[in-house]
Amino acid sequence: MTDIRREIEKDSAVYKTLLESTKAIPWKIDWASMQFAYIGPQIEALLGWTQDSWISVNDWSDRMHPEDREWVVNFCVSQSQSGIDHEADYRALTSDGNYVWIRDVVHVVRNDDGEVEALIGFMFDISERKQTEEKLLSLQKELEELSFKDGLTGVANRRMFDSILQLEWTNARRTGQPLSVIMIDIDYFKQYNDHYGHLKGDDCLKRVAKALNAAAARSRDFLARYGGEEFVLVLPETDAVAAERVAERCRNLVFKEQIAHNASDVSQILTISMGLGTLVPSQKDETRAFMDAVDRNLYLAKQGGRNRLVSGLD
Repeated sequence: MTDIRREIEKDSAVYKTLLESTKAIPWKIDWASMQFAYIGPQIEALLGWTQDSWISVNDWSDRMHPEDREWVVNFCVSQSQSGIDHEADYRALTSDGNYVWIRDVVHVVRNDDGEVEALIGFMFDISERKQTEEKLLSLQKELEELSFKDGLTGVANRRMFDSILQLEWTNARRTGQPLSVIMIDIDYFKQYNDHYGHLKGDDCLKRVAKALNAAAARSRDFLARYGGEEFVLVLPETDAVAAERVAERCRNLVFKEQIAHNASDVSQILTISMGLGTLVPSQKDETRAFMDAVDRNLYLAKQGGRNRLVSGLD
């Protein structure tokens, strides 16, 4: 029995060492007492507060930006009471009076009777991600101020796309997250203009842009008019499977517009063709080569009969 106990204690020590060697900060709160049963020593390096100063949930809530405190505490308590795993982003107070952006990922532990017993989670420093988001907000403001906007459709233009792509490319290379790009072309648009006239053609472009913009659901998803009847959608932190779902949503939203196209060889309703590429950029990769590959996929979609998606990179 003693040997088994030693093995258990040895395994526990190994797991503890692994947890405390990561950048993520592990913690555990006893639900009945609302006391910290454990918090990783990394907390002191990040926020400056010593490990033994984290006694109760009050220490957690008090060391939070006043603007974030009420909604974060209410949200986490309600989710925990319901037994729902959750996460929250907020600004945590450092011991020297500054703030660090934290993402708290929480797992609710229940006992055999189904009652909440403890909360176990990890704190992550997401300050760099927030800085990226602030840069994006700044670029969006620049779009409005410097007219980086397509005059006809109201979405961003090619110049703004180049800036956003470079920013997201750099961010993806730093974080190791996938970046997806969808190039979209309106099928037989020249024939549409010839058949219905350029005023109708302009209206068609506006309606398609509006539909595609609705497919860009997250705050960092980005749509631009690439030129003529082509659009491009940038999807940060999106793998190929998720990007294909977005592409399918694009096609469905354009179809729902029910734009008549009697001059099309594909359908009497206006359709789109799409090329998709997904990549986790390395130091050797270049944006131009990546975009050329996405453009080739769009070409293959059109050559393959249009009204379809071609994805993947050689």
